[in-house]
Amino acid sequence: MSEEKFVPDKLMCDDQTVLPEDVRYYDVKEDPFRVYGLYNYKNESVFKRLPDEIGLNTNDGVAQLYLHTAGGRVRFSTDSDYVIIRAYMPKIGRHNHMPLTGGAGFDLYEDNPAIGDSVYIGTFRPPYDMTDGYVSLFNFREGKKLRHLTINFPTYSQVAKLEIGVQKGACVGEGMAYRNKKPFVFYGSSITQGGCASRPGNNYISLVCRRLNLDYINLGFSGSGKAEDLIVDYMANMEMSAFISDYDHNAPNVEHLQATHCKMYKKIREKNPTIPYVMMSRPDFGGHGRVADGCARRNVIIDTFRYAREQGDQKVYYIDGESYFHGQWEDACTVDRTHPNDMGFMFMADKVFATLRHFEFE
Repeated sequence: MSEEKFVPDKLMCDDQTVLPEDVRYYDVKEDPFRVYGLYNYKNESVFKRLPDEIGLNTNDGVAQLYLHTAGGRVRFSTDSDYVIIRAYMPKIGRHNHMPLTGGAGFDLYEDNPAIGDSVYIGTFRPPYDMTDGYVSLFNFREGKKLRHLTINFPTYSQVAKLEIGVQKGACVGEGMAYRNKKPFVFYGSSITQGGCASRPGNNYISLVCRRLNLDYINLGFSGSGKAEDLIVDYMANMEMSAFISDYDHNAPNVEHLQATHCKMYKKIREKNPTIPYVMMSRPDFGGHGRVADGCARRNVIIDTFRYAREQGDQKVYYIDGESYFHGQWEDACTVDRTHPNDMGFMFMADKVFATLRHFEFE
């Protein structure tokens, strides 16, 4: 019996479209492009989320992960019929429980300055065999017009350089402005960083901030968000519109959370007395049979919240992680009973959005 030859579905394959010849490439570090969510991007040799003195000295995990571009975005406008990315990536994130489009892909949104929303229109899909970056094309099919665009950087890869290609002669201008001049700062775990969303725009931070047209900085570090003094002191001195604490998952035990949680609140609040401060408990509250541990951890966070309120802080908020996945689809929200899939992130985003949408910010 002869074996039938396998014919792959073209829609499931990487885009092998021949690149056009009438291309002009721009480095996103140049005006009028604007990069958000990454540290001092015009002056650093590679894209990163923290300065080296903080990234290299906080802990071993952060020393690797601060070079991952989670939360990075570039905004611009163009009337080109297509957009090409040419990404130089010295380290590619590959995980057995996350699509390559999430760990190493870039995704594309069209922004509407009239109403401030953004709509997903495509993904620059990375090839499986890439070693140091890739080139990918997205063709617009709705005819020539001026478009305001956002491209999200990968969540679990390093990017040394990113170039945008458009038609020669096409206009290139500034992108849509965010509502806030100072970013929201999110600090936490792998879930905060965006694992295991199918693409960068589908983690809960991206979902919420895109819905509200807010600028943000993602300081989620897989397994490594432990609220050490070095990084807490650094964050306390950042310019921000709000601070969201989501590191419960990475505190090694209840005692560590107890020793650091309220301490971090005091340091951030001392330097930022008027911004909203959000405290979140972990989404896998009772995961792997750890209900007692989940309760103990949640109590630590609630104790910090109560302390803050007792001090007269009216801009502190608490979001209960146990509430994220309750309901009919509770068992379909993660890839491993810990890390949310896209549906899990959507449910998280709904809860976080309900709190953040009422904020007034600078």
